[in-house]
Amino acid sequence: MSRDFYRIKRLPPYVIAEVNGMRHAARRAGRDIIDLGMGNPDQPPPQHVIDKLVEVAAKPDAHGYSQSKGIPGLRRAQANYYQRRFGVELDPESEVVVTMGSKEGLASLATAITAPGDVVLAPNPSYPIHTYGFILAGATIREIPTTPGDAYFNILDKAMAHSVPRPTILIVNYPSNPTAEVADLEFYTRVVDWARENEVMVISDLAYSELYYDGKPTPSILQVPGAKDVAVEFTSLSKTYRMAGWRIGFAVGNAEMIAALTRVKSYLDYGAFTPIQAAACAALNGPQDVVEENRQTFQRRRDLLVESFTRAGWPIPAPAASMFAWAPLPEKMSNLGSLEFSKQLLEKAGVAVAPGVGYGEAGEGFVRIALVENEQRIRQAARNIKRFLAD
Repeated sequence: MSRDFYRIKRLPPYVIAEVNGMRHAARRAGRDIIDLGMGNPDQPPPQHVIDKLVEVAAKPDAHGYSQSKGIPGLRRAQANYYQRRFGVELDPESEVVVTMGSKEGLASLATAITAPGDVVLAPNPSYPIHTYGFILAGATIREIPTTPGDAYFNILDKAMAHSVPRPTILIVNYPSNPTAEVADLEFYTRVVDWARENEVMVISDLAYSELYYDGKPTPSILQVPGAKDVAVEFTSLSKTYRMAGWRIGFAVGNAEMIAALTRVKSYLDYGAFTPIQAAACAALNGPQDVVEENRQTFQRRRDLLVESFTRAGWPIPAPAASMFAWAPLPEKMSNLGSLEFSKQLLEKAGVAVAPGVGYGEAGEGFVRIALVENEQRIRQAARNIKRFLAD
């Protein structure tokens, strides 16, 4: 018996999965694939973080259910991080909740605060959870630009004037995944003012807060006075401390939305494994040299990728932040479209990238390149691409 499940029908085919399937098949066949597709850190967490995991996991009483909202020490550690990094004060009890990565947190928040038929303003192109987390919760998406600027706010105003019902949620994501664009405090100030005037909740995804380059730190929306009246923000340890598979993230900010998220989570999970939460405390409270080391590693890779790919005949704009480059297709292959280009690049050059159309229609004509291979492999990718473009 065949069934059409309501929420599954609302999800389109996952375009990126097509390229991922080709990559897996090529590797099974013994081919060497340089994987610049998925944003998966290729280095381990700091040793003291691993040591803390092992230490706590050896305790007999560490293996029961944990707290869904996060152990108190971890919520305090995240509040301390916001204080020292952004100068933002947070109440660990009412304004911080631990999530199993920011992706899970965003989906759970969508479930908590969205009613069927609500209109959500989400960027296009965007990371899929920013749209599909709310689609799964029954919302309707109205697309807005990813690029900040005057045109952005003009479109927000049009959305409020012409959407029925009026939008209730705005999603912002800077540094952007996939476009690597950044926003400044002036932009966030305008967002907060606009949201307060229009009674809209703001969800900020700041997963790449520490992967900024050229000495230009990324701000938090919560630095804006009054932001906590309308905004929550998600961060993650995945990229900052190379802990992607550990699945530890945070939502902080507006106490009403944090309470809603905390309540929904209490029905859905028992929280992350306690030793992992203890290790996350060690990451946030311990030596922070790894953060700068991580940033420098990605900046070296960025510089090498931009220089070597450009020399190979594929000019790549240098991202200001994040672990991605958002690259227009090479001019001679722009007619292929991002999906077909990604397939040919994988098949003929052995280099995997993510087709931009997988992040929304506005991503067509681009690919996302992840800085997750070492410098030797990036050079090899450039050589392969040079041969590919010369054919």
